[in-house]
Amino acid sequence: MGLFKRMELVVKSKANKLLDRYEDPRETLDYSYQKQLELLQQVKRSTATVITAKKRLELQKVKLQQNIQKLDSQAIDSVNAGRDDLARLVLERKANNVIEIENLTTQIQEQEIEQQKLINTEKKLSAKINAFRTKKETIKAQYTAAEAQVKVKEAVTGISEEMADVGFAIDRAEEKTENMRAKSAALDEMVELGALDEIGGEDEIERELKKMKTTTGVDDELAKLKAEMEK
Repeated sequence: MGLFKRMELVVKSKANKLLDRYEDPRETLDYSYQKQLELLQQVKRSTATVITAKKRLELQKVKLQQNIQKLDSQAIDSVNAGRDDLARLVLERKANNVIEIENLTTQIQEQEIEQQKLINTEKKLSAKINAFRTKKETIKAQYTAAEAQVKVKEAVTGISEEMADVGFAIDRAEEKTENMRAKSAALDEMVELGALDEIGGEDEIERELKKMKTTTGVDDELAKLKAEMEK
């Protein structure tokens, strides 16, 4: 594996860990639910558009049907007036209207089919979203409960670690205290045995020198006193 490929894998791994650390599944579920609601709204708007278009076609069909009735009346009047030529023109216009009505009828049927498809899609999507919402709230509740349990256990674990630290500190203090007591007892014993002098005292050589100096002074003083008495 090349260096750059390894670097790419490391970066992706770090990024995934970072995302996993900050990702809240509850927010992800809410976002997904919101996007589904937006899709449902789009389907509803499309359904409304198709229905509006169908209604417009139906109105045009009604107008043409009314116009045909009018044309029939005009054709009769033209024949009664001996104007077959005019009656022919009216009937031609009527024929065109009939063709338009047939076309409108086909378009209305197509719009009806499309409308029904959208309505079915809307129903299925609504059912899916409702099921997702129920599942979403269940998962969110479970996640919240699990999160609370983890925090409690982390807190308990933290307390246990602190208590362990306190116990360790007590053990160390007791151990050091015992060591100091043992050292003190050892020093006392060494002083009693003469291995060490009391703090601030004189050592053996200094004591002997002082003793010798004192003895010499006393002997000199005694000799001097005897000489004076003999006089």
